[in-house]
Amino acid sequence: MTSSTKPMAPPGMPAMPAVGAHVSARTWIAVAAGLLGAFMAVLDIQITNSSLRDILGTLSATQEEGSWISTAYLCAEIVVIPMTALFTRALGQRRYLMGTTALFLLFSTLCGSAWSLGSMIVFRMLQGFTGGALIPMAMTLVMTRLPPNKRATGMAMFGLTATLAPAMGPTLGGYLTELYGWPWIFYINWVPGVLLIAGMYWGLDREPQNLKALLKADWLGIAFMATGLASLTIFLEEGNTKDWFDSSFIITFAALALTGILGWIVIGFTRPDPFVNLRLYGTRNFLVATVLSAVIGMGLYGSSYLLPLFLGQIAGYSPMQIGEVIAWMGLPQLFVMPFVARMSQRIDNRLMCMFGLALFGISCVMNAYMDASTGYDQLMLSQIIRAIGQPFVMLTLSNFAMNGVMPKDMPSASSLFNMTRNLGGSIGIALLATTLTNREHFHSARVGEAVSLGAPATQARLDQLTQGFIASGIDPATAANRALAAIDRIVRRESFVMAYNDAFLIVGVILLAACIPLWFADKVKSPGGAGGGGH
Repeated sequence: MTSSTKPMAPPGMPAMPAVGAHVSARTWIAVAAGLLGAFMAVLDIQITNSSLRDILGTLSATQEEGSWISTAYLCAEIVVIPMTALFTRALGQRRYLMGTTALFLLFSTLCGSAWSLGSMIVFRMLQGFTGGALIPMAMTLVMTRLPPNKRATGMAMFGLTATLAPAMGPTLGGYLTELYGWPWIFYINWVPGVLLIAGMYWGLDREPQNLKALLKADWLGIAFMATGLASLTIFLEEGNTKDWFDSSFIITFAALALTGILGWIVIGFTRPDPFVNLRLYGTRNFLVATVLSAVIGMGLYGSSYLLPLFLGQIAGYSPMQIGEVIAWMGLPQLFVMPFVARMSQRIDNRLMCMFGLALFGISCVMNAYMDASTGYDQLMLSQIIRAIGQPFVMLTLSNFAMNGVMPKDMPSASSLFNMTRNLGGSIGIALLATTLTNREHFHSARVGEAVSLGAPATQARLDQLTQGFIASGIDPATAANRALAAIDRIVRRESFVMAYNDAFLIVGVILLAACIPLWFADKVKSPGGAGGGGH
């Protein structure tokens, strides 16, 4: 290996390894530590979902107020992701990753010790701001520390962090809350966090600081970006509960989002040295990859939002039972991903991505035919199909995004790619929450028309229920009221089931339709070559 074959590294990083270069154990440990950090940061987005009731009970807060616990984390995380390239140039990878992880652990501990809703929201926001950097930094480590012929393996591992963590968040949160109490969903971060800091300390060399980069940074562009992305996240997360544009609160944040994002775009394209390179969106492969990344974010976070909600609300599953169902979406990926990494070096990645999108979409369409008795057994096949499809999409999209990107732009490309996926997740959850509300009202009205009190079948069922209540010792008037309430609950339950089916169908159709823009990308294979194999 000669130094002349090494491409120029991004500022604040060592020279990038050449094709065929030996990868030391130190480098693999550093990459693995970075991937562990990305997994931890994505996991924490949704880890509070299954424990929210317990958290709100302790903090004396309502369900609507509690939504800010997740919104605060998401806002801060999505704002910091585009800034990681700047902080890396100023501080270097090693110092920045170790520092931001240490702060993440501090704020995680404070979240577990929160004494009020206000303190919890502030600590979650700070936790998101420090943890968000770990997601793009993991991808940057893979791209800058591994030689091209090893990147398929690294990207496969990165893909697992993006697909496993959203599925495991509610599961792990449910287990920890049930066994040890909800503060442990935050304290558990110390286990991967300490390993991450140790891996970075040992695996990465000390790099010089360049604090002048912070002084010269495009802080006006950063201010517009932070305002736009934070406002957009609040708009998406809170829109459904506040009836969207019927709320002046939502209108205000919609206007701030539009102003901030447009300002960021104008400044990003007019400044000679912006903090993140928005011109990457002008590259066809990168544009297609980021659009599909948003779609995949919608599918990943959307399905991880819908299924636990359905199993808890309709099937009455406990968080631990929900975890057992969702585990089938995670476990097969561990076995599939190595094969996908090898295949990506030999097969046109567009074909592989289309195969993954088709499987992912079909699994969601399969979930569009559930009924009130659907549970573990009926959901296993769709979960396994989803688990097989997701690695095909995640790895190949990463290849499309980073293909042809100059080494100096890799931190920017990683930041924008991961930011877009998280935004897609926020858009997906907002879309699905609104769909559930609207379709439940629609189906409730339609079923209510069919189940009218004048219908003979309804009267027969009411009489049957009333007699059952009377037989159990309840007076006739109360028994009649309880029978009516029971019919109403059945109508509501069936309306919700149909609404969940509609939501899954929408996700499935969007994923299947995403196969079309995929073919606007160029043909790509993972570095390593058709004859290079995965070794």
